[in-house]
Amino acid sequence: MIITGSVGNLPNVENMDIQYSQSAVFTPSDYAFPHDAIAAEATPNTEMALIADLDKLVELRRNGTVRNWRDRRLDLYRMQWTG
Repeated sequence: MIITGSVGNLPNVENMDIQYSQSAVFTPSDYAFPHDAIAAEATPNTEMALIADLDKLVELRRNGTVRNWRDRRLDLYRMQWTG
């Protein structure tokens, strides 16, 4: 999960003068990931780019202990492509 907000100054936009936020990339709470489930975290109220490596998610879907996709209840939910 990735959360982000807008940080900085927009002087020419009404009601959006100064904005404060903090961005972060969260991971599942599993063995391959950090114990606090935070892959990357930006400095609060600072304009910056946040980069995180999400390659471990592929391995988690195959061999992890938290496998939401495989453990879902098929009697209640289904996936259907509409494209």
